[in-house]
Amino acid sequence: MKIAVLGAGAWGTALAMHISHKHDVCLWARKTSHVDGMRKVRSNPLYLGDFKFNDRLSVESDLAIALQGADFILSVVPTSGFRAILQDIKKLGINVPVIWANKGLEPVSAKLPHEVAFEELGDAQAWGALSGPSFAAELVRGLPTAVTLAANHPEFAQMAGAALHGGNLRVYTSTDVAGVAVGGALKNVMAIAAGISDGMQFGNNARAALITRGLAEMTRFGIALGGQKDTFMGLAGAGDLILTCTGQYSRNREVGLQLASGQPLAEILETLGHVAEGVYTAREVVKRAQDLGVDMPITHEVDQVLSHGKSPRDAVMDLLGRDQKEESF
Repeated sequence: MKIAVLGAGAWGTALAMHISHKHDVCLWARKTSHVDGMRKVRSNPLYLGDFKFNDRLSVESDLAIALQGADFILSVVPTSGFRAILQDIKKLGINVPVIWANKGLEPVSAKLPHEVAFEELGDAQAWGALSGPSFAAELVRGLPTAVTLAANHPEFAQMAGAALHGGNLRVYTSTDVAGVAVGGALKNVMAIAAGISDGMQFGNNARAALITRGLAEMTRFGIALGGQKDTFMGLAGAGDLILTCTGQYSRNREVGLQLASGQPLAEILETLGHVAEGVYTAREVVKRAQDLGVDMPITHEVDQVLSHGKSPRDAVMDLLGRDQKEESF
């Protein structure tokens, strides 16, 4: 098979390198200078260090060339650019299945990637989401990783899952695209909350409580959007949430840690070097949660810190000061 991977950040590059052990892969990046650099050194030092590409992995800045002959497309561009890349694919007359590994909500519209895919591609074309507890730095080192691939057509999920499965990557399949998309988006918001808690040295008890109640918020929101409760107990829900809230490679957790130290958000994002989707997702989730009538106190407080100047300590104290209630999901 030939697979086109769009987006040469850390995760896109790691996935492309993994897939190229079994299939021909073309990794596309928008900037010609980035592509030229990768071709020269046969690696992606800008985002993933000196891990070398094998002979089955090519790199390209021309989208038409990158997509030529592809059996399916794996998009790893940021969620803010997901609709645009789907539109570019359509303009080129390419009609092959699309998987995305980006997480978050589209700015302004507050739509999840599967809603964008439905609007741009329709339901007749096969598409799906790849998500789960997965750091690029560990996948590329050959460390065991497991993810979920959910697609709108079960037969495509099986085919694409088999193509990606193997080596150190285990791929489970699902038909709950909505649930997988919600899990991938909201875990980033919860990781910012966990980073704030850790940065303020509130301890293990507080982090565990945030993860657990964060999972409850994710589940409520996901069910309201048509997701299945069981999905949030799996890799794309609890698994990804735990990793992003505790792992040392988590960009969103790092944002929370820096916020707790008093660093302004603008400076944090400037020095981060990578996209932290949770920063943009929090605001959009709050809007949709209000429309859906879903109670999301942790997400609300994270948004207050990120977008409304609330101090992290005040946000935590307001969460602790909420009325006593029965525990529920």
